[in-house]
Amino acid sequence: MFEGLFSPRGVAVVGASRNPTKLGYGVARNLVVSGYPGAIHFVNPRGGRLFERPLYSDLACVPDPVDLAVIMIPAQSVPEVLIECGQRGIQYAIVGAGGFRESGEDGRALEERTLAAAREAGVRVLGPNCIGYLDTHLPIDTSFLPLPGPIQGDIAFLSHSGAICEAVIDWARGQGFGLSRLVSLGNQMDLNEGELLPATAEDPNTHVVAMYLEGIGEGRHFIEQARKVTDRIPVVAIKVGQSEAGRAAVASHTGAMAGSDDAFDAAFRKAGVIRARHSEEMFDWARALAWCPLPDGPEMAVLTNAGGPGAIAADALVANDLRLARLSGETTERIAELLPEAASLKNPVDMLAGAGPREYADCLRFLLEDEAVDGVIVILPPPPVTTAAEVAGAIIPLIQSSEKPVVIALMGEELIAHAARLFRGARIPDYRFPERAASVLRVLHQRATQLEIDRSEPVQFEDVRLEEARAILAQAELDRHGFMLASTSADLLACFGISIPEQRTVSDADAACEAAVEIGFPVVMKVEAAELVHKSDLGALALNLQSEQAVRAAFQQLSERVQGAAPSLEMRGVILQPYLPEGQEVILGFVRDDQFGPLMMFGTGGVEVEALQDVAFELTPLTGADAEKLVESTWAGRRLRGFRGLTAVDREAVVETILRVGQLAETLDDVQELEINPLRVMPGEGGAWALDVRVRLRNAAV
Repeated sequence: MFEGLFSPRGVAVVGASRNPTKLGYGVARNLVVSGYPGAIHFVNPRGGRLFERPLYSDLACVPDPVDLAVIMIPAQSVPEVLIECGQRGIQYAIVGAGGFRESGEDGRALEERTLAAAREAGVRVLGPNCIGYLDTHLPIDTSFLPLPGPIQGDIAFLSHSGAICEAVIDWARGQGFGLSRLVSLGNQMDLNEGELLPATAEDPNTHVVAMYLEGIGEGRHFIEQARKVTDRIPVVAIKVGQSEAGRAAVASHTGAMAGSDDAFDAAFRKAGVIRARHSEEMFDWARALAWCPLPDGPEMAVLTNAGGPGAIAADALVANDLRLARLSGETTERIAELLPEAASLKNPVDMLAGAGPREYADCLRFLLEDEAVDGVIVILPPPPVTTAAEVAGAIIPLIQSSEKPVVIALMGEELIAHAARLFRGARIPDYRFPERAASVLRVLHQRATQLEIDRSEPVQFEDVRLEEARAILAQAELDRHGFMLASTSADLLACFGISIPEQRTVSDADAACEAAVEIGFPVVMKVEAAELVHKSDLGALALNLQSEQAVRAAFQQLSERVQGAAPSLEMRGVILQPYLPEGQEVILGFVRDDQFGPLMMFGTGGVEVEALQDVAFELTPLTGADAEKLVESTWAGRRLRGFRGLTAVDREAVVETILRVGQLAETLDDVQELEINPLRVMPGEGGAWALDVRVRLRNAAV
């Protein structure tokens, strides 16, 4: 994929310069110094020679072969050069210049003209506003970054930020790990992360991909492509810009609580991408994923020569949703024969300060041979009677031959420097503190679990009345915010097989009494009005009405209450439903994210939803496993099985309702936002009933 970009037969540097202060000089230098085996051509209308090669006056003069142009000229001239690339038969170009959309409206217009020129010429573009890419195995370096470049390795890095690329190269050298490929994405005018991720993952020298993202261009395409990649190799990403834009007060709970960062979290989960929260963490994890075997489970052991760091490691493992392994009696006995009487034989195993290479090696072997142990943290501060390097030399062969992950908490700096070099040379990840080592084991376990996920198809129900639903949308009366009336929203849900209590909409007290008799007492009365957001806020509902007299009185009270509290509301009448007194209440719904599509929410419902913030999110389309995960990720879902004084309710009906709403979200593109609050879940197999529904259509200002 993209062979002309990543494995070009020849490269032309347009704007190559003999001036060492120019970026065009840096690109030419790096291309030559990298040892790139293909043809290298330099273009500059002033002519002359550079690095013992001629400077051609234009692309038309450049001899074959040339598949890739690296364009290092002012932004205004780029469209013309892209046209020349097309005429020359060059299919790929890297545009390093800035001054495009990142610089304002004029730059945005220039970027649009540049993209149009590229498409006219049939040239795919990396950038603009990027530093190019490098590959340590081909090798090739199209960047202008200072030398030396990265050491050869197996971690690829894709980044929206060029400055981050420069820092990562230098940092990686200092940390003793190498890169297979580094790609600067820049503005992604044309080629984006959704295309370049699978192309990078196809590289046989890449075992892990790390990504620095400031956004995602085509959300659903990225998820689709990333999911294919993560089925084969791990992907770790950091997404910056996590703050959430404010939501209009009129939006539903779902819309108000579902920030853009929730969508990215859900997108990464769906794609199998492991999300890091900061840069160092991303590469901590990437190194371990590249170098370590995966654990069979979450049971971990800690081996230390000091109690304090061992306690820190134990706490950190628990904080990372792992468990301290319960060592077998045989393991404990073997350790006891080796260590002083004062040593701690329980997990964490504290060998005491006098432990040397033999104690570390033998105890580590005992732990790895214990079937109850899935992975080990070895804590190694500078030993008082030997050296960390001697200990490293004793345990490295054990770790290299182990089928279980072992990570090193190598505590210190100068006194452990030699040991760090030994571990890194042996491809064993070391970290300065136990907390970082624990997080690495969590990610290794996460990756192991990820590979076991059922990739079943999204659930589709056959009893959906789709044409009727579309007709309801076409005829729906909307308020100025795009919300349908509550009664119409309920009719829409019924088309998707979602249980709605019998309801009647009436406009006067006499009709309300008649409807209540037909439904059967007790009943619930709700105000039907455009612009009415949350009925409980205005006291616009009455519960458990037991008689006609109570219904008549409630109609009068609700009318007066709404008129007094919100005189601008146009009350259309009231909705009557049967009163369902028992059960648990949850909320579910979705809001359509601009990048990723419908984002489902599930959690604690009723009036407590915003106060408790007990909610979880997942992107559609939904599999049965997705719906189960939504439920189990919240306290609201877990308590459906019953808890203390709470009766167990119909959990399966909740899962089915989530799946049906997910199908609605996938099927009806016009629906921007939907919320059921509450969904009343009944005991036993009594079902789940949507008591209050709000639906907002797309292209309506909020």
